[in-house]
Amino acid sequence: MSSLPLFPEVPTGPIAKALRVHERLCAEYGCPIPWFRSQDPLSELVSALLSHRTRNASSGAAFRQLRARFPTWEAVRDAPCVEVQEAISPVTWPEQKAPRIQQVLRCITDRRGGELSLDFLAELPVREARDWLEHLPGVGPKSSAATLLFSRLRKPALPVDSHHHRVAVRLGLIPETTAVGPAHRLLEAQLPPDWDAQRVYDNHEALMLHGQRCCFYREPACQRCAVLDLCPTGQARLASQRGARSAGDSEEEELPAT
Repeated sequence: MSSLPLFPEVPTGPIAKALRVHERLCAEYGCPIPWFRSQDPLSELVSALLSHRTRNASSGAAFRQLRARFPTWEAVRDAPCVEVQEAISPVTWPEQKAPRIQQVLRCITDRRGGELSLDFLAELPVREARDWLEHLPGVGPKSSAATLLFSRLRKPALPVDSHHHRVAVRLGLIPETTAVGPAHRLLEAQLPPDWDAQRVYDNHEALMLHGQRCCFYREPACQRCAVLDLCPTGQARLASQRGARSAGDSEEEELPAT
C-alpha cells in the first residue's frame, strides 16, 4: 500500500508543511518502507531499553545474547542481576540497564497480576497503551512508541529518535528548544489522526533516513537535500556559504598588483 496521495483536501499551516515533507521524503526513500522486524511487544520493549545511547548493532547483539542465555523473560526477571549484566555487555551502561530491565519486568508482572506479557496492549487505544507503558520505570515516549509501532502490534504510535528530531528542528516543524521527549506529541499532532501504522512508520523512517544519509549532525549535505525549499536552516546555511565565497572573491580582486 502506498503512502501517497496523502490527503484529499489541502491543509494549511504546520500540518501542511509536515505532510509536504513526508510526501517528498517518501518519494526520496521509497515508501512504503518494509518493516525491519516483527516481534512480540515485550521483546520490543526490552530492545528499546537496550538501545538507549547504543548503536543498533551493539543493542542487537546484546538482545540476542540475552535471549540465548535465558529461555524466557521470567528467567531474565528472576536471574541474578550480574548474569543479566554479562549477557547484555555489548550495550552502553550494562550495569544500569540490567537492573532497570529486571525492574521493568517485575513491575509488569505485578501490574498484570502475575502475567509477564504486553499482548493485552493490542486491545487498548494508542494513547492509553502509551500511558500504561510510560508508567513503567525508565520508559519514555520513544520507548513506548517503539514498542507499539515496531512490534507485531503495529499500532500507529510515532517514535522520534535523534536523527528524526534533528531533521524536524532544522525544517522548522518544531522549535529548536524542544527536547526529544516533548517533540513526540508535537510531531504526532502534525500527522492525520486516521493514518495507519504503515504511514506512521514511513514518516518516522523517512525522516530518520534523511538524518542518516543527508541531514548529518555536522556538515549536512544541503545542496542535495530533497526538502531544501522547505528548510529554513538549509537555505540560511547555503546563503551564508555563498556570502562567504563572494566576500573572499572580492578580497582577492582588491589585492594590489605586484
